[in-house]
Amino acid sequence: MVKLGPERRLAAVVAADMVGYSRLMEVDEAGTLARLKAHRIELIDPAITKNRGRIIKTTGDGMLVEFQSVVDAVVCAVEIQRRMARRNTDVPPARQIQFRIGINLGDVIVDEDDIFGDGVNIAARLEALADPGGICVSGAVCDQAGCRLEDVVFEDLGDQQVKNIARPIRVFRLRLDQNVSVAPEVANHAAAATTSAKKPSIAVLPLINMSGDSEQEFFADGLTEDIITELSRFHDLLVISRNSTFVYKGKAVKVQEVAREFGVDYVLEGSVRKAGGRIRVTVQLIDAETDRHIWAERYDRDLEDIFAIQDEITRAIVATLQGRVEAATHDRAKRKPTDNMIAYECVLAAKVLHHRSTRADNEQAQHLLDRALALDPNYAHAHAWKACVLGQTWVYDWCADRDATFQQVAAELEVSLALDDNDSDVHRILAAVNLNRDDHEKAAYHQERALTLNPNYDLVVVQQGELLTWLGRPEEGIDWIKKAMRLNPYHPERFWSHLGRACYCAEKYAEAAEAFSRLTRPDHTHHAFLAATFAQMGNSVAAAAHAAEVVKREPQFSVAAYLGTQHYKHEADRKRHEAGLLKAGLPA
Repeated sequence: MVKLGPERRLAAVVAADMVGYSRLMEVDEAGTLARLKAHRIELIDPAITKNRGRIIKTTGDGMLVEFQSVVDAVVCAVEIQRRMARRNTDVPPARQIQFRIGINLGDVIVDEDDIFGDGVNIAARLEALADPGGICVSGAVCDQAGCRLEDVVFEDLGDQQVKNIARPIRVFRLRLDQNVSVAPEVANHAAAATTSAKKPSIAVLPLINMSGDSEQEFFADGLTEDIITELSRFHDLLVISRNSTFVYKGKAVKVQEVAREFGVDYVLEGSVRKAGGRIRVTVQLIDAETDRHIWAERYDRDLEDIFAIQDEITRAIVATLQGRVEAATHDRAKRKPTDNMIAYECVLAAKVLHHRSTRADNEQAQHLLDRALALDPNYAHAHAWKACVLGQTWVYDWCADRDATFQQVAAELEVSLALDDNDSDVHRILAAVNLNRDDHEKAAYHQERALTLNPNYDLVVVQQGELLTWLGRPEEGIDWIKKAMRLNPYHPERFWSHLGRACYCAEKYAEAAEAFSRLTRPDHTHHAFLAATFAQMGNSVAAAAHAAEVVKREPQFSVAAYLGTQHYKHEADRKRHEAGLLKAGLPA
């Protein structure tokens, strides 16, 4: 009787591995696993099934897949990498999940549901040679698939010596900057993404203070912030927020690295020199792709002309982008700046203090704004920021009388609104105030005005998502909140809280738990939401633990009193929240 050897067959083998798995798990184990699972369920596994692949095995950070057709294998790999790249556009670089993929066509040994042999080993070595987000294939794959996929470009990397393979392997890298023939729904998605990507984007780096006077640092910072605000008024220009770009303040940076981190086309950098009553502002606009200066200008002015300088810089940048951006100058709100430069400097200094978010800095900011208003009682922006700084005291309970402070915030906003109806901060804060009064109609009106006046202001954008959630439209709210996170990759932690609430209201409880887990210093309200979330998920142990933390931090907590501070428009949303809290065992 002839003894048969092991079963063999020719197969296209795909080896995929997640980049930086250990680092991501160390930083955020639960979040990384949740995101990886979501990518598997929503993208990777369906792409494999659609292209007639079979998952042989998975590890924590990788997988081995077999295809009968090498073309199917390549199309599947390209689809996964392209769609993963699009998914990462709204994710900070440090948290992005990327894969390396290797593809080989070769003989494999079949053992029940597993495959072994040289063909599998080579696929694994090719994966290790691939760039993050990239694909490397063997010469056999290129020979078989190269002539059948016109839109895929194979770049020859020559013969490579790889680990545990005696002979050199001919390796090709797939260039993913070309369109690939994939399923119609993927092609449509790609077309939409390409259209969106054509919207020019810019990051404004903090202007460098060249005055030699540390007390004038706030002047350079304030001027940078005002330029960002003015640029953000243009609907056809994506402007990275102040909180993100100020991470680079005082650091030597390479423009192309900054551009890669924020995913922008242009970077604006420059300096400010102030001496006596004169100011010199120098700015350069740089094409990030080529690292080439495409425009530069110097402005020497009397200090009283600072607003004219801002307008000139903004107009010049937009004119440089002419042909790529249709500058909507008619949408640009007319500003009414103060003529008093001392008042202006007080407001700039107050903004810097406000961003530090400490009680002492808040008190100092209030004094500076009071001085600005004493110098110019009709300075609308100063009234708006007085309301904002007072609102900070109300949120953090830094005020002796919360009711009186709330009324003072409202009064400052009414004055500011009467003086200048075109200040986005006024409408942003008015929306928040009216929401706290449960006047959803007025809140929506002012939120819409704020968004119209400054569509790229991350605080306005995230508040749009927050408001939509209160209005019973959490799915839309999630999209807006994620957009705010894209605009400001270094967003405040509270953005995660807004996202958690929106996901809870959308009954996406796993995503809600993941969002709330991002908070490094959760208060009792966050623990209450986590208790309700885990209760809705059926995790009674976690729900009880968070409920206990709520009572520990706030012994007088009751579900009824807590829900009285929530601003749901629809009773169904309030009942859903109530049900989760009670199910978690919190006192009624």
